[in-house]
Amino acid sequence: MAREVLPHVPDAWVDESKTKIGYEIPFTRHFYEYVPPRELDVIEAEIRDLEEEIREMLGGVL
Repeated sequence: MAREVLPHVPDAWVDESKTKIGYEIPFTRHFYEYVPPRELDVIEAEIRDLEEEIREMLGGVL
């Protein structure tokens, strides 16, 4: 602060209550890669397969 800021802005100050040690790396902003959602037909087929599987499992119980 004394070396970098005060020579240019002599009345500058730091609010010590807001000072933090370290920093946070926003991984989502830097590393996120968009993956488009699956086609509706594919999702619908998967749901129907799961429904059939559940019916078979319930048939074994009942």
